[in-house]
Amino acid sequence: MRKSLITAVVAASLFTLAACSNDDDTDTAASHNEADVTFAQEMIPHHQQAIEMADLAESRAESQEVKDLATDIEAAQGPEIETLTGWLESWGEDVPDEGMSGMDHGDMSSDDMGGMMTEDEMADLESASGAEFDQMFLTMMIEHHEGAIEMAKTEQSEGEFPEAVDMAKEIETTQAEEIQTMQDLLKS
Repeated sequence: MRKSLITAVVAASLFTLAACSNDDDTDTAASHNEADVTFAQEMIPHHQQAIEMADLAESRAESQEVKDLATDIEAAQGPEIETLTGWLESWGEDVPDEGMSGMDHGDMSSDDMGGMMTEDEMADLESASGAEFDQMFLTMMIEHHEGAIEMAKTEQSEGEFPEAVDMAKEIETTQAEEIQTMQDLLKS
């Protein structure tokens, strides 16, 4: 009888541990996929470069509309970087270095990640001012936003993590609106 009781207790304990373990593993595995990881890892340096470009507008732009747009871009994308970083950390994935975004991004070209500016393009933007800066900033940021929209569309079609898919929808909507604003500013 004692052997049966011990066997029953051990079996019940193992069943309980297995049940708890399976719930956690299933939830974690189903919560995100490789598309979600790629979206987060690529959007971080993409957003960092947009913020770097927007930072230049404060001292170089002539148009108040360009300065205001740059402020809006920074306000939207800064918190998104923090959110994306948090997801990657919680998933145990690598977080891109901040240095990947800037003018020292080395061999990265716009072909490597949609809409990313090359080192030379960033240097040209940094050396521009006034109306020349405004024109260059708007043209480059339109291309940059188009790249982000493509990344967001990929996440919406291939991603599984609901919050990442929602962010991708918001990025597509917001940046499409900003592209329209920038196109209007280029015409004026």
